[in-house]
Amino acid sequence: MATVCMPAAPTQPTLPSGPAVFKTVPYAFILPEILCGTWVWILVAATSVSFPLLQGWVMYVSLSSCLISLLLLLSYIFGFHKNSENWKVLDSLYHGTTAILYMSAAVLQANATINSEFHPNSPLYYQLNSAASFFAFITTFLYILHAFSIYYQ
Repeated sequence: MATVCMPAAPTQPTLPSGPAVFKTVPYAFILPEILCGTWVWILVAATSVSFPLLQGWVMYVSLSSCLISLLLLLSYIFGFHKNSENWKVLDSLYHGTTAILYMSAAVLQANATINSEFHPNSPLYYQLNSAASFFAFITTFLYILHAFSIYYQ
C-alpha cells in the first residue's frame, strides 16, 4: 500500500504586513525606536552644542537611524518584503549594527551631559542633555531587544 506524504509546513513564520506590523514582536519595536530616537535628536538639537564632535556623532546616529527605521517600517507596512527570508537577515543586521552605534552615541551623550554641568546656563542644558542621554539609552535597549528577538525567532 502506498503512503501519502504531506508536504512539510513552512517552519518560518511569515513576515507581517499592514497593521499586523504593530501587533507582532519584534516588529512592534520599530515605532518606539523611531519615537525615542526622535526625542534624542530633538533634545540634543535644543541644547547649546558645546562639544560638537561628541554631540555631532549623537545627532548623526540618531537622525540616520530614525530615518532608516522609518523607511524599514514603511516597507513592512506596505509589504515590500514579499515574505522573503532575506528581510529577516537585513532586519537583524541593521538593528544589531544600529544598537552598537547607538550604544556609542549614548555613552558620548552621557559624557556631554556630565560636562554640561559646568556650562554657564547649567540647569537648562544639563536637564536637556540628561533627557537626551536617558532616551539614547532607552533607544539602545529597544534596538538590542529588536535585534535579539528577530535573531531568536
